[in-house]
Amino acid sequence: MLEVYITKSGKYLPNEAVTNEEMESFLGLINNSASKARRIILRNNGITSRYYALDKEGKPTHTNAELTNNAIETLFDSNFTRNEVELLSCGTSTPDSLLPSHAAMVHGLMKNRSVELNSSSGVCNAGMNALKFGYLSVKSGNTNNAVCTGSERVSTWMLADKFENEVVNLKSLEEQPIIAFKKDFLRWMLSDGAAAFLLENKPRGENSLKIEWMEAFSYAHELEACMYAGGDKMENGQIKPWSDYKSSEWLTESVFSIKQDVKILDKHILVKGAESMKAAMAKNNLKPEDITYFLPHVSSHYFVAGLYKALAEEGIEVPMEKWFMNLKKVGNVGSASIYLMLEELMNSGQLKKGDTILLSVPESGRFSYSYAYLTVC
Repeated sequence: MLEVYITKSGKYLPNEAVTNEEMESFLGLINNSASKARRIILRNNGITSRYYALDKEGKPTHTNAELTNNAIETLFDSNFTRNEVELLSCGTSTPDSLLPSHAAMVHGLMKNRSVELNSSSGVCNAGMNALKFGYLSVKSGNTNNAVCTGSERVSTWMLADKFENEVVNLKSLEEQPIIAFKKDFLRWMLSDGAAAFLLENKPRGENSLKIEWMEAFSYAHELEACMYAGGDKMENGQIKPWSDYKSSEWLTESVFSIKQDVKILDKHILVKGAESMKAAMAKNNLKPEDITYFLPHVSSHYFVAGLYKALAEEGIEVPMEKWFMNLKKVGNVGSASIYLMLEELMNSGQLKKGDTILLSVPESGRFSYSYAYLTVC
């Protein structure tokens, strides 16, 4: 087995940063009414700016594949060109199409040569799964390098016109014409962007990061879906898929909107996160004092204090001064968030040889968690 290094990182955030007060002008008003939940949600999540692949008229400016390709472009220079890429591994929650795969669409924009492809789907762990595929490929000697990405273009899923038919349906039923909180909640949480890593079997330049290990856990055998799209949850907790609905219901029920069961989220996300992180650290004989930087992907600053407490109760007390996050200014970019955090840290100038980094990514889809431990070379 070979060693694997993240030798370069890059990102692409579309257009200009969007402030909290500007959000609704980009996403639009549902039923011509301002959201009653928006200010409360923004106060709790602590995000002050984010990025949308939209113009001020709500028209798309980039596809997900274009965001991803733009991030990949930042990896290339005279020392490593697009024609040297051997594996392209892309993760996203929001592909532009059901078919072909996201990685295939990105490869179509790269215009380089034939490469091996991998597309990872899911929610936030899609990016980490893409990274692990690249890591295992390089480690096994299957390829000499891999380009791994995490990206989201979720803004177009949250535009007001996607919910108008549901509002009309509610009015006809003489119900309150306000979309459910599980849908409105996420309109003020998610944003767009992409980031990319170059993985190689030898270090390159300053501050290459050696991937010591990666671990992943799923609790889908115990817990029902929490975050979902392309279907709706029935009373028994199962998801009724979009293909089982009449086409007319796709709009009236907002079947393709992203939804999250906040009660289940609050009950399980931190408990299972602490449980899985304890297991990952125990398996690899890692102690809290072995961590220089802790990069936890959290969807909201609301969870930070709770996560610290949950970890401490499991004997994993990582001092807050070791935590590195950029959620406030970049927003929650789903599967790209951990890439964007690490990219910022790698290019911050503050890393020193021997520093260690623990990446932690929870996914509320059906409660999955992934971890990676890195050493600065």
